[in-house]
Amino acid sequence: MEGSGEQPGPQPQHPGDHRIRDGDFVVLKREDVFKAVQVQRRKKVTFEKQWFYLDNVIGHSYGTTFEVTSGGSLQPKKKREEPTAETKEAGTDNRNIVDDGKSQKLTQDDIKALKDKGIKGEEIVQQLIENSTTFRDKTEFAQDKYIKKKKKKYEAIITVVKPSTRILSIMYYAREPGKINHMRYDTLAQMLTLGNIRAGNKMIVMETCAGLVLGAMMERMGGFGSIIQLYPGGGPVRAATACFGFPKSFLNGLYEFPLNKVDSLLHGTFSAKMLSSEPKDSALVEESNGTLEEKQASEQENEDSMAEAPESNHPEDQETMETISQDPEHKGPKERGSKKDYIQEKQRRQEEQRKRHLEAAALLSERNADGLIVASRFHPTPLLLSLLDFVAPSRPFVVYCQYKEPLLECYTKLRERGGVINLRLSETWLRNYQVLPDRSHPKLLMSGGGGYLLSGFTVAMDNLKADTRLKSNASTLESQETEEPAAKKRKCPESDS
Repeated sequence: MEGSGEQPGPQPQHPGDHRIRDGDFVVLKREDVFKAVQVQRRKKVTFEKQWFYLDNVIGHSYGTTFEVTSGGSLQPKKKREEPTAETKEAGTDNRNIVDDGKSQKLTQDDIKALKDKGIKGEEIVQQLIENSTTFRDKTEFAQDKYIKKKKKKYEAIITVVKPSTRILSIMYYAREPGKINHMRYDTLAQMLTLGNIRAGNKMIVMETCAGLVLGAMMERMGGFGSIIQLYPGGGPVRAATACFGFPKSFLNGLYEFPLNKVDSLLHGTFSAKMLSSEPKDSALVEESNGTLEEKQASEQENEDSMAEAPESNHPEDQETMETISQDPEHKGPKERGSKKDYIQEKQRRQEEQRKRHLEAAALLSERNADGLIVASRFHPTPLLLSLLDFVAPSRPFVVYCQYKEPLLECYTKLRERGGVINLRLSETWLRNYQVLPDRSHPKLLMSGGGGYLLSGFTVAMDNLKADTRLKSNASTLESQETEEPAAKKRKCPESDS
């Protein structure tokens, strides 16, 4: 097996390094279907009803196309010229071709026998072409369509590409749109543009899109600047963020803060004691009760059930992506050693998380964020009205919602509150096109909707209050001035008479 025995272990990525390494996060592509996985030796991967191992992709460049061979091994596919002497013959009309199911001489048993002999999918497609009685009578376009359809069914060709915002957003929207609140990829691109996401910014994000919006922001910022993620519940969900495969340096500028502590931070009642949700001696109590292993197992089962719940509801979506563990330190106590070491490690992680929360609270208290991104399943109005206080004046904010009505209410509340300008509620219309020689046209099926965006800019509230007073005084002056010409107009007819 090529590249399976002499490859080095995981190494930090360097700029310009486009080689696949062991432990990297990659995206498997077959036609228009994507799946995000992590490269691991001797780990069986199932994709589009095919199983294989990713050992042979290590050491190859991203974008390499592989073919699944016997035994689940991947081999680089050699480029060959597809047109042959048989495929060059084509008819001029398809009206006389009748689909009666008798045009193909090979039966399913014959095709199965060819597969059992180890014949490649390309040769099986050629056999189907030669044994078709109507293939030569079809037009050239119909022949290309037939070959493409058969190749998709019998050829196991997979391309390994590098994860990116565009690829992962297309993958989620095609197979699991519910996890990202039905956010279309062009809508996400507009969010990044309207929010002015760039390196060196200090951004606030509140999202429940499996970490896709957060990952897109981190990719655009390139590891420079800081991002404060507000999360509901017990902790942030970053399944999509892990698929990007960011280096550890990117995580230094990532902070997290619980959403239920935002009100206390706004009113100045926040303290470090509020972060200690569970006592420090809880781990020792668990050990004395002898329930440490049981609780850890139950927690792991709950996490697995939460991660696999959407896939169990949709059996056809089970192969979209694999659950990727975000923190490699989450292991059972038996793998770590003794229970005491595990308890100390757990306490160390809790203390580290507490410090990060305090750092995030300090950053939020400065109230000078460079932008705000909201894309959650919660109602946007209370979220936006409270989080805008942390954003500096003359900074953009973007709110995403799958439906229009909550954003209309949010728009009205912002108008009443003030402190914002250039409010805009928009919806993007997207249609894909097929671009082929002599066959370029809009595709028959298109997306019904990719959600709505409410964007705008913040302004200083104190200046606004002063401006409103000036406007009120100016309005009284204008009313007095408008009364004088009206009196003169009444005198005009008297002078005329």
